[in-house]
Amino acid sequence: MFLSDQANPPPQDETSEKVKLATKTRDEYGLVMHLVKTNPQPYRHSGEGGGHRAAGTYHDDASKSKEMKMPELTYTGMDIMPLPVYDDDAPRLALMIMQSSNLNHRLCHRTAANGADATETGDHTKAAVAPSLEALQGNVISGHTGWVRCLAVEPGNQWFCTGSNDRIIKIWDLASGQLKLSLTGHISGVRGLAVSPRQPYLFSCGEDKQVKCWDLEYNKARSSRVIRHYHGHLSGVYALSLHPTIDILVSGGRDSTGTGQCWDMRTKASIHSLSGHTNTVASVQTQSAEPQVLTGSHDCTIRLWDLVAGRSRVTLTHHKKSVRALVVHPRLYTFASGGPDNIKQWKCPDGKFIQNLSGHNAIVNCLGMNDDGVLVSGGDNGTLFFWDWRTGYNFQRLQAPVQPGSIDSEAGIFACGFDQSGSRLITAEADKTVKIFREDDTAVRTSLACPCSHFGKTPNGTEFFPSIPFCLVVSQL
Repeated sequence: MFLSDQANPPPQDETSEKVKLATKTRDEYGLVMHLVKTNPQPYRHSGEGGGHRAAGTYHDDASKSKEMKMPELTYTGMDIMPLPVYDDDAPRLALMIMQSSNLNHRLCHRTAANGADATETGDHTKAAVAPSLEALQGNVISGHTGWVRCLAVEPGNQWFCTGSNDRIIKIWDLASGQLKLSLTGHISGVRGLAVSPRQPYLFSCGEDKQVKCWDLEYNKARSSRVIRHYHGHLSGVYALSLHPTIDILVSGGRDSTGTGQCWDMRTKASIHSLSGHTNTVASVQTQSAEPQVLTGSHDCTIRLWDLVAGRSRVTLTHHKKSVRALVVHPRLYTFASGGPDNIKQWKCPDGKFIQNLSGHNAIVNCLGMNDDGVLVSGGDNGTLFFWDWRTGYNFQRLQAPVQPGSIDSEAGIFACGFDQSGSRLITAEADKTVKIFREDDTAVRTSLACPCSHFGKTPNGTEFFPSIPFCLVVSQL
């Protein structure tokens, strides 16, 4: 009856296996099966390209690279095959499928503006996207058994951590993508994470009403790594932020009054209860300058808080729907908010409105920002939009593919963030995976996605010059 009771494994029916494989192939690749070569030849890295590469990138020719090897994953390979180019002026999504010997299928959607990559003969009616194969190599990390809801990158840029609905916090090596440690202790989904830049502490919060402090240098049992509990929330805690200069932790959640809490990180004492929101606090951000605490809520408002007095100094009511994400610019005195309607930019300290960033046809769940002025937004339909912070120009769009075994409704992106170098983007997704995207150092202006009719123009007609010193194209792993 059981496999262990048999001397040999039960035989598999060859016909059934073929039918199952054919069904999966048709479901996953039915729309592009006619583009695949009969006998594809594996891509071989030429070693020529040069240029800087972010740590943790991988090469097909291991003898020419001393970087860390890709962890062993059960993936198969297939050549890259672009879709036919259309002879019209409308922007098109160029869908490419590439599977190398290291990685599973990867889909990269890029919008090719008309005239973006015209031939030398002067024919500007054809647009094509020709990304480097090297730029499309990377990693899709699996291990969680539930939706991955949050992530945080360690200040030393050696590892990052993720929290999931499976109640587990996992710590991963940033270069190799290998699992280093799993932390158990939450009894419900983990919704927020923060890593201290001054102490070896990791902070977490979840739907179990708990806020925990983990000592990462503690050598005893994994469950006893929790050294502090912060009690005070009466319902699920959905957001967490650690103050960058002082030992204060701010959390927010689904309390009936929409209350946020400011904690003394060392004594576990509640310093302030930030009352004012009338619904769930979905996002929290802190900064060293005033206002030191920002909160976004499902009551469609953003509040800027006086940390000393513990009361709201400004309430922003521009959003018509819930505010699900906040991000603070690391160098400028500005911040952005995102929700189902659009993304808005604001100026501190009084929350002066700057501009709207529109284009997402989905709920914006998360925002990320790097030092080069690149804003990334992730939607619940798996789309990633890249914006120039200064001009509000959307210069690239990506569609994260749903992994095998998942359905289209599991394409949502719940959290995203750049590493400390700003050249790698990490996303936490509903298909239970973590994806790492890296910068394409071979990209040129013609390979950027352009939603308007001319690359040098923004939708409002002004000239577009990226505030970054190079063309940033983030290619999916």
